[in-house]
Amino acid sequence: MTERNQTVVSDFLLLGLPIKPEQWNLFYVLFLAMYVTTILGNLLIIVLIRLDSHLHTPMYLFLSNLSFSDLCFSSVTMPKLLQNMQSQVPFIPYAGCLTQMYFFLFFGDLESFLLVAMAYDRYVAICFPLHYTTIMSPKLCLSLVVLSWVLTMFHAMLHTLLMARLWFCADNTIPHFFCDMSALLKLACSDTQVNELVILIMGGLILVLPFLLIIMSYARIVSSILKVPSARGICKAFSTCGSHLSVVSLFYGTIIGLYLCPSTNNSTVKETVMAMMYTVVTPMLNPFIYSLRNRDMKGALGRVFWKKKESFSLKW
Repeated sequence: MTERNQTVVSDFLLLGLPIKPEQWNLFYVLFLAMYVTTILGNLLIIVLIRLDSHLHTPMYLFLSNLSFSDLCFSSVTMPKLLQNMQSQVPFIPYAGCLTQMYFFLFFGDLESFLLVAMAYDRYVAICFPLHYTTIMSPKLCLSLVVLSWVLTMFHAMLHTLLMARLWFCADNTIPHFFCDMSALLKLACSDTQVNELVILIMGGLILVLPFLLIIMSYARIVSSILKVPSARGICKAFSTCGSHLSVVSLFYGTIIGLYLCPSTNNSTVKETVMAMMYTVVTPMLNPFIYSLRNRDMKGALGRVFWKKKESFSLKW
């Protein structure tokens, strides 16, 4: 197809979720509840870490950034999904689509890097407890956070610029609830080999390598814990590591399966469900798995609550 015969696409039609019309209201309430839970849970963690000086440690520096990343990651797609479920014209402008894709990649990649930093922090804390404060210095922790933000910014920009150079024909229907990169590539009329090659190479560096590093960190943690003759400690450690690894596996497994190991047998429904797992479910679960279950966060919640209560009582 020649360039002059191509139609310039000014917007895209998001088909959304494969839900029957009579079930829209039910799923709308469900997704709204999940989104509100995600926002409140992650905001609570950020506020507690900010207000309680006991939580000004490397682990909670990473946690606060992870909570912010989860909050934004969910907000990139969920508000538009909820709006489209109540709209008769679920269109998104071309520029808005690329913007959504950029921030989706940005906060998704940021979460990947932060999960690695958190796994390394736990590895050092458990395997080298006497050297923890020396190894995990404030300078190193801040450097890891800044590096995560910078690398994800450039990675998201790379894919966005590569997508912006493509031509799109008259077909502007995206069978998804957001501007998914793989769905956009299927609509492109021009050659997408460069895009696909970059996805494969960068995906290995951004997704597979961090996932392997996390698995290795937790494997070393488990190995170190098994050397300690304490049944209670072993059970507690396996409970913590198991819950962490379940969320990590859900996040990385669905993304790797969708983007790096796509199958021709994958239906639109299956791909949409897999996307919901890492865009909606994982950000909602992270506050409960990583923070709200542990003793430090519960203690911080109690201290902040009683401090506010005492301050209120003194005023009266």
